[in-house]
Amino acid sequence: MSERETMEYDVVVVGAGPAGLSFAIRLKQLKPDVSVCVIEKASTIGAQILSGAVIEPQPLDALLPGWRDNPPPICVPAGEDEFWLLSKTGGRKLPVPPGMKNHGNFIVSLGAMCAWLAPQAEALGVDVFPGFAAADTIYNEDGSVAGVRIGDMGVAKDGTHKPGYTEGIDIKAKVTVLAEGARGSLTKQLIKRFKLDQDSDPQGYSIGIKELWQLPAGRVTPGKIVHSFGWPADTHTYGGSFLYHLDKDRIALGYVSGLDYSDPNYQPWEAFQQWKNHPMMKPLLDGGTILSAGARAIVTGGYQSLPKCEMPGALLIGDTAGLLNVPKVKGTHQAIKSGMLAAEHLVANGLKPAGFDAKLRGSDVMAELKKVRNIKPAFKKGLWFGMLNAAWETVTGGASPWTLKNKADWSSLHKLGTQEEPKRDYVQRTLAPRDRLAGVYFAATEHDEDQPIHLHVADTNICIDQCTTEYGNPCTRFCPANVYEIVDDGAAKRLQINAANCVHCKTCDIKDPYEIITWVTPEGGSGPNYQNL
Repeated sequence: MSERETMEYDVVVVGAGPAGLSFAIRLKQLKPDVSVCVIEKASTIGAQILSGAVIEPQPLDALLPGWRDNPPPICVPAGEDEFWLLSKTGGRKLPVPPGMKNHGNFIVSLGAMCAWLAPQAEALGVDVFPGFAAADTIYNEDGSVAGVRIGDMGVAKDGTHKPGYTEGIDIKAKVTVLAEGARGSLTKQLIKRFKLDQDSDPQGYSIGIKELWQLPAGRVTPGKIVHSFGWPADTHTYGGSFLYHLDKDRIALGYVSGLDYSDPNYQPWEAFQQWKNHPMMKPLLDGGTILSAGARAIVTGGYQSLPKCEMPGALLIGDTAGLLNVPKVKGTHQAIKSGMLAAEHLVANGLKPAGFDAKLRGSDVMAELKKVRNIKPAFKKGLWFGMLNAAWETVTGGASPWTLKNKADWSSLHKLGTQEEPKRDYVQRTLAPRDRLAGVYFAATEHDEDQPIHLHVADTNICIDQCTTEYGNPCTRFCPANVYEIVDDGAAKRLQINAANCVHCKTCDIKDPYEIITWVTPEGGSGPNYQNL
């Protein structure tokens, strides 16, 4: 047995997203002598961050008061808002819901914003390490979290060591702060180990698929923000789009599908492509070129699904805790606030996590989630009920004496033939990309083909026997990157996992109806390399 190399810090942060970097910056502002490192699995900071994103600037104002004098590279003040209900051939413009009014906000690329935040953390003395994937948690003898183990590099598919093999180091710390984003792989293990979710509903998710386009001059109105719902989703599938006009004749556009959908034949990626070919969208995009594309799970369970956010030796912040405000379609301000709150708590309490959960629940981060807790779950009863309920909850400021329940997304799929298949009403589409593999190209995803497959399927026999019959292998449809294929090579059918295509969106880990797919971290630096998403 070799002795693993160890590094010691006061605090280790897993994930260089807005929550992790804001936490590290705030901690160093308050306590400059504390040693902090931030590790990030992507090859560069921001390369695997994907979000709309429109941000509320107040938390950033509090964290970095002068930031507006030196803003991130993509930072466009929000202009007019539009909100549309689409049918297949047209749409109706509706009043903009209060939570979606963006006056005073900014459209950013969250990836570019994190790449801009990281040097500001480093300037304060934070060590930021991209290309380091936290593969495991390490524990003290008393069972508390002691830090993280970085994944080994240079392991071949069969488990043997390649010539460039290096053993992953252990990073030990007094406190481990998990800021992994939606469905973090270490967070998932820790929630189970410490039973952090025993008093909360199951977490809920959506998948957001996004593209960045370059358009012919004159079509883009910088700052314009358009959201839509309705077509191409049927009335029982939660879905909607965003269209954000940027600078330099660029637009960010995307489609969000709730992963609580029930139709086993639904394809989130196809719904997005359909929406792009809508008569109101297509003329905008025609003649433009796609620059980059990607997908990521979004955490949408809200107030009633929030796990306990502390455990011995560790904290959860940002999206890994589940702090996104669904009706606002925003989580970045919540991520920054929770990171700052965690830093302030640790400084006031001698780096002890105990008490953070109560502090978070007593803060305005939680008050914001409580107000809107009933809006998303009501859409399970269909679009029109959801709309009526959203109006009611908005008018009453979330003062309803009840809290609607969430159930796990994997449990919502109907078996084939048990429900009438919804009328899809899809159109012939002509805009790029033509299929999911072409989309993967624009994610610039890279994995060494000769590394262990990072998508673990507990029993592939279920895929061939039971799942084919019951659900028709939905993994071949919900994955936006064509990772899962059922291949018939004459002798027998088998599941083929094209792991090199994976864009780390985590949908398979969430939506698989048998809960047999586990997403684990591939080698550090692997995965998508998003540009300005």
